[in-house]
Amino acid sequence: MNSISSVFRKSGYLSVFILFLFSFQATAIAQNVVTPQHIASMESVSSTVISSDGQHIAYTVSKPADPYKENAANSLHLYVLEVEEGTTKPYYTSGSVSSVQFRPGQNTLTFLTQRENDDTRSLYEIPLDGGEPVKLFSFSQNILSYSWHNDGNHIAFMANEQKEKSASSLPYEADVYEENLVNRRGYIANVAVSAQSARDIAVEGSIYMMEWSPDGNRLAVSAAPTPHVDDQYMSQKIFIINPDTQQVISEINNEGKLGQIEWSPNGQRLALLAASNINDPIDGRILIVSARGGVPQIIDRNYQGMYNQIKWVEENYIHFLSSESAASRLGKIRFDGAEKMTLFYSDEHAISSFSKSDTTTFSFVASSPSHPGEVFYLPNRENAMHERMTYHNEWLNSVELGRQEMVSYPSRDGEYTIDGILIYPVGYAEGTQVPVITQVHGGPESHYDNGWLTNYSMPGQVAAGKGYAVFYPNYRGSTGRGIDFAFSSQADLAGAEFDDIVDGVDFLIEQGIADPDRIGVTGGSYGGYASAWMSTYYSHRFAAAVMFVGVSDNISKWGESDIPEELYLVHARKRLWNDWDWFLQRSPIFHVENAQTPILIMHGAEDPRVHPSQSLELYRHLKVRKPNLPVRLVYYPGEGHGNRRASAKLDYSYRMLQWFDTYLMSGDATAQKPSWQSPVPEKE
Repeated sequence: MNSISSVFRKSGYLSVFILFLFSFQATAIAQNVVTPQHIASMESVSSTVISSDGQHIAYTVSKPADPYKENAANSLHLYVLEVEEGTTKPYYTSGSVSSVQFRPGQNTLTFLTQRENDDTRSLYEIPLDGGEPVKLFSFSQNILSYSWHNDGNHIAFMANEQKEKSASSLPYEADVYEENLVNRRGYIANVAVSAQSARDIAVEGSIYMMEWSPDGNRLAVSAAPTPHVDDQYMSQKIFIINPDTQQVISEINNEGKLGQIEWSPNGQRLALLAASNINDPIDGRILIVSARGGVPQIIDRNYQGMYNQIKWVEENYIHFLSSESAASRLGKIRFDGAEKMTLFYSDEHAISSFSKSDTTTFSFVASSPSHPGEVFYLPNRENAMHERMTYHNEWLNSVELGRQEMVSYPSRDGEYTIDGILIYPVGYAEGTQVPVITQVHGGPESHYDNGWLTNYSMPGQVAAGKGYAVFYPNYRGSTGRGIDFAFSSQADLAGAEFDDIVDGVDFLIEQGIADPDRIGVTGGSYGGYASAWMSTYYSHRFAAAVMFVGVSDNISKWGESDIPEELYLVHARKRLWNDWDWFLQRSPIFHVENAQTPILIMHGAEDPRVHPSQSLELYRHLKVRKPNLPVRLVYYPGEGHGNRRASAKLDYSYRMLQWFDTYLMSGDATAQKPSWQSPVPEKE
């Protein structure tokens, strides 16, 4: 890699730090671009639910804490929109809410929250015309979720069992790993009775979903044999019970991942949002099964997309939200798959959820390349256009964004056309070669939609404001391209899937966009694995890397993970002890001798999914075997598989950008390593 600047090489810690801050602030002021401070204050709509008459939309807004005052997670505040007038009112903003629902037969909203004097998260109700929320029901443990019976009085809800307390006489308690775990249990309660009590649902194991039948005489319950995450992912089974007698009426012989259960309006069938089989990496297919039991049957098997959400409210039709490559579709499909209709399609909106009224109007949450999630409304009239109903983040009106577009290119083996998304630098001049940050998604069972693609760990528009292009490849194994594409990366860890990423970089070089000497990479989880792979196996191609909660050693990863069976069933497709060499050779630490890429490694110190030792292993190998290579390891105390809290997020953003500015913008691997101190500036 050729150096294009000697500025960083000649400067010390202080000058690098000052240059980073002043260049960023000068660029932001001159061009009015997006900064980490904007992202730290960014609000987004997280959910909507439309009333049965279609006149009101209740929605939640994710609001971040001030990172300079409190290292706290985002709060979810409740608002209500009057559709006809287009006006919005805040309904509950003094705490965080979840599971917002319209109570059947009542002109009220219900939600879960824990107020100042509450011992646990409880069920509250607030009139639709506003007022003070009233507690409807509380339990000895936090209520995790609930579902209303159609009588508007009974709820089925879930809560964790109480942990057994230690009998030790010591003023100290050891943590016995994976023992004394508690199940999620299901209960039924009548909130209209003053002396409230709850009946335990007699299904063994840990319960994750409960759905009332339309007539209210049955409950569909999903349960896993243990509370282990592996069982939650791979071993949930569905039981149909009589809520009065607690008798199991029937069992569904489903297998693999399970995401949603929907009753048919006549109560004769269930629609499942689930895996096609035990090896399917996602719960993105629609399967139909009799409520009397049996084996679910997939419909629309050849669909070259994935289903994200379903709602069965018409006798023969299931409404759905789906993804097709980077586009979103709202539609409906016959329960036998014989007919399919589109209600709304867009390759410039990323729809995350929808809600349907009895009048066949819809509310949905969508982002776009120009804004994070907002409330949209789809009327029930011929040739109706969707309407954006909310406008958050006023600062977006005063900043310039980089152009965002979808790109496609052939894989080197000729098997697939790979799709991706590219954000150009702000003010990009055609034909100019620029530094590119390659942003790799996790999973790999995930994908990027063509919506808002900037957050604390995805530099997106912030990087575009600093002169970078940002590339988001949906490499093989990504979702949204059908079953075969999702399966295509299995049994080939770090193989053709990561070759697809490099092929995308080559495509951008051929198009005259990417500077071949200034290619960077970042990503979290499986994207962190990719970042480590590009920094070792493909190191000659990458000038800088930022690895987040990533994998470096597939042998130790298996022993440290809370999902070893899922790793086998939907990823590796072979047992570790049957091919040790294969797992080692698919590990970045095996290729450290190739490493020449300056890499910043960051990890949540309490990560249960990818143990922090994965980052430590790569760091130690690089420090010992490549002593002159810039490498840094940063742990975030109290954070897990990704940062949730405001201060930790902002610190991450600035460290990531500082690393790229030092090594990628310059293209100089010998540049002086920035100070270990946090580069977050004082609040203006």
